[in-house]
Amino acid sequence: MKAADEGMLRVLFLCSLNRWRSPTAEQIFAQYPGLECSSAGLNNGADNPLTPDLVEWADLIFVMERAHKTKLSARFKNQLKDKRVICLDIPDKYPYMDPVLVSLLEGKVPRFLTGA
Repeated sequence: MKAADEGMLRVLFLCSLNRWRSPTAEQIFAQYPGLECSSAGLNNGADNPLTPDLVEWADLIFVMERAHKTKLSARFKNQLKDKRVICLDIPDKYPYMDPVLVSLLEGKVPRFLTGA
């Protein structure tokens, strides 16, 4: 699953508006060796709206809620071939870099990064 050309795993974090959850995840995991991280939002008005190119760029995609996975599949079906999409089940109730959000992310994400 690693990008063969650069040896980096490209990880994309998605939430609704790219304001709290996915930017927090991007900030945390950008510090991990061997990862290249980005984040985007799936809703209209997202700070960084998801594009087909960004979906194609990613080796591994994390969504915060099941509804995000549904929306992602409906809008980017062609770009999702052979992509692993993981739902973290983290509700939209934590501000950017909230310690509880950071703890949830650090508890859920790393297990999917090993051996990826």
